[in-house]
Amino acid sequence: MILDELALTFIPYLGSRGVAHLMDIYSSAEEVYAQPEHRLMLCAELRKDVAQSIAQKGGYAEAERELRYCEERGIDVFSALDEEYPRLLREAPDRPHIIYSLGDISALQSSHILSVVGTRRISSYGESICAKIIPELAEMFPDLVVVSGLAFGVDAAAHRAALAAGVRTVGVVANKLPEVVPAQHRLLAKDMLDNGGAIITELHSQTRQNGSFYIPRNRIVAGVADGLLVVESPSNGGSLSTAKAADAYSRTIMAVPGRITDSRSEGTNHLIKTNLAQLVTSAEDIANALGWEVEGAVPQKVHFEPRKLNTKERAIYDTLVDNSDGLSLEIIADKSGLSLAETSAVLLNLELSGLVRQLPGKKYVLC
Repeated sequence: MILDELALTFIPYLGSRGVAHLMDIYSSAEEVYAQPEHRLMLCAELRKDVAQSIAQKGGYAEAERELRYCEERGIDVFSALDEEYPRLLREAPDRPHIIYSLGDISALQSSHILSVVGTRRISSYGESICAKIIPELAEMFPDLVVVSGLAFGVDAAAHRAALAAGVRTVGVVANKLPEVVPAQHRLLAKDMLDNGGAIITELHSQTRQNGSFYIPRNRIVAGVADGLLVVESPSNGGSLSTAKAADAYSRTIMAVPGRITDSRSEGTNHLIKTNLAQLVTSAEDIANALGWEVEGAVPQKVHFEPRKLNTKERAIYDTLVDNSDGLSLEIIADKSGLSLAETSAVLLNLELSGLVRQLPGKKYVLC
């Protein structure tokens, strides 16, 4: 029952990870509320004050108030136990147990979801990248869904490019609904909703805004998608926190390279340089990085004569020969007898040579 699920999120000091932890132990919030205080402390290892609050049926008054608020404003409420909940976000250990939504949240059940993030100070180069790559990707995958944060800059450019291409787009916001922040994007948000998209948040109406919700919001942007594309980002941009979350969730991270003299590309270039992100320059690059196959495409048989491998390359090549599902960097290093740094460098050379490719989840296979 949604009231029980909602009430649990109002327990003080429990948080997203705490609720997710309880859901891993018990089947529902109703079952959690049925536990006595000592059982919650013993089995779930909760603090006494948190266990006591649950045992005393805390959170229900706030939950009832929240449901009335949402019903009056046409806001949908979903828990992580609902089928409508974003399919990929459910995998995250710090997933929000409750998602508030305007529009059609079923967009986040698509088989092809890409999150696009970047600087608020977007350049004409960044604008052109969004306007080029997203429509190309939409042509390849008509069920494409583009996710971003509805902020200025790259976020807005990505949403608009998706709308122009006729595909659905979802905004993840760091404020309560039905408000749109920034207010200048109200018309953009309306267009997104009118064209089958959605606006979602984890924040309820009783949240006290203090400007600290943007970084937590970024984990949702990362968690709902198959992969993350960073278009432009300075060295200290918020997009890097999204990339960090995507890495923690084993999502594929991609970045568009920029000029080394442009501060707006320092972050993206660093992601590529440190092998955290794959370098992409086209929709085809993104599809390959994500392992997305175009329906009806017939693979071409190409005669390929591999170049002569050195000792370290041969060690890694031999490790991957019988592993069609892919191996992680750590496992490859262990099996090949090389250090992590050596393995990473050799894998990069093999990728550039077309002998190895990286799968979603940062696993490597032979091409």
